[in-house]
Amino acid sequence: MKTVMFFIFLITAQCTIQAQSVIDKLGKKVERKAKQRADRKTDRAIDKGLDEVENVFNGKRKKSSSDKNEKLENEPAQGSGQTSGFAASSKYDFVPGNKVIAVEDFMQDAVGDFPAKWNTNATGEIMTVNGDDGHWLAFTGKGAFTPDFINDIPENATIEFDLNVSPSYNYYNDALFICIAESRSKNDFTNWMHFGRPTLSGIRLELHPQDAGSQALGKTAISIYEKGKLTMTNKTNAVAAFNRNKHKVHIAMWRQKQRLRIYVGETKLWDLPQAFVPGSHYNKLVFCTRQSKAGEYFFISNIRVAIGDPDTRHKLLTEGRFSTSGIYFNTGSASIRSESHGILKEIAQIMKEHEDLKLQIIGHTDNSGNPNANQTLSEHRAASVKKYLNDSFGINNNRLTTAGKGSSQPIADNRSTEGKAQNRRVEFVKQ
Repeated sequence: MKTVMFFIFLITAQCTIQAQSVIDKLGKKVERKAKQRADRKTDRAIDKGLDEVENVFNGKRKKSSSDKNEKLENEPAQGSGQTSGFAASSKYDFVPGNKVIAVEDFMQDAVGDFPAKWNTNATGEIMTVNGDDGHWLAFTGKGAFTPDFINDIPENATIEFDLNVSPSYNYYNDALFICIAESRSKNDFTNWMHFGRPTLSGIRLELHPQDAGSQALGKTAISIYEKGKLTMTNKTNAVAAFNRNKHKVHIAMWRQKQRLRIYVGETKLWDLPQAFVPGSHYNKLVFCTRQSKAGEYFFISNIRVAIGDPDTRHKLLTEGRFSTSGIYFNTGSASIRSESHGILKEIAQIMKEHEDLKLQIIGHTDNSGNPNANQTLSEHRAASVKKYLNDSFGINNNRLTTAGKGSSQPIADNRSTEGKAQNRRVEFVKQ
């Protein structure tokens, strides 16, 4: 009996020692973790203090509430083209094509309907977004969507559209696929769906507003197909240009023969020198969605496809006149939209290279609305362009004059949306 009790005592003692050892180790671990957290907080406080000191020495101090009010009173209005960062961008080189061949803003379609000029194997509907005056096509079902009125994407062309996504769109929802594809039958556009089987040549761009992790960063991927065979693919994570916070962006795709450049906002995401296969006829723009939570959708609007001439801007020097429909303004306003930066940068560069060059800037509108109001609007838009060139690029005001012609000098048929887009233009005339 004594022997049994002795063994029980030994086992109990051993368990007590082991338990105490575990508690000691746990206590030390907790203590170590607490110290690490305290150290991190201290480091952050030190970094913040050093940042403020550096800002003082660099002439940058943290603004008080009165500073912020003063800044808001003096900085240009949102949408004027002078928004923070964009006007200073030196890398945004996108230049929209001049000859508009397709335009879509969905204003002819009723809210709740699927657009009349589109085809799909799924479902979608026209919606309004965040109080926006415009109409947007929401991709509410799994499938492929294509505008039937786009049947050619020439060797030198630009494709633009506004993209929006529900701010709550999460990582587990699928990406949006945007395809420039070759099509030979009415319904083969459905081959470009996620996990589809493309049988012809095309490019498939993938955009998602949420990468893995908790940060507001998106992700993108690109795939190139030649006669149905995947020949190139790549992806980029931690994309800042499109994410759940920056969820409304302008997309620009620029084809120059085999080369494709893709911009999201002011960021060039992809620049592929041999994206297009020689001999293939690219004639379809396709949007594809797969799976998302109910109420969390991608939206598109303001699609514009145009043919560009690589030498068009040089007409300013050789012919003394250059006209562009690639300077965009907010509807009924003289506020320049930020995606106009590339073409205005091109004009400014020419003026800097030719210091004796003087230009008259002439604004034109389509025939929508009152002629007198259009006349005034065209004058204000010309003045906005002059101010942009002066403020953003330092072009002396003495080298620029302005005028407006309203809707009095159309160059295309105002009865079509494409014609109206052509007529909303700005001319630069050598003086």
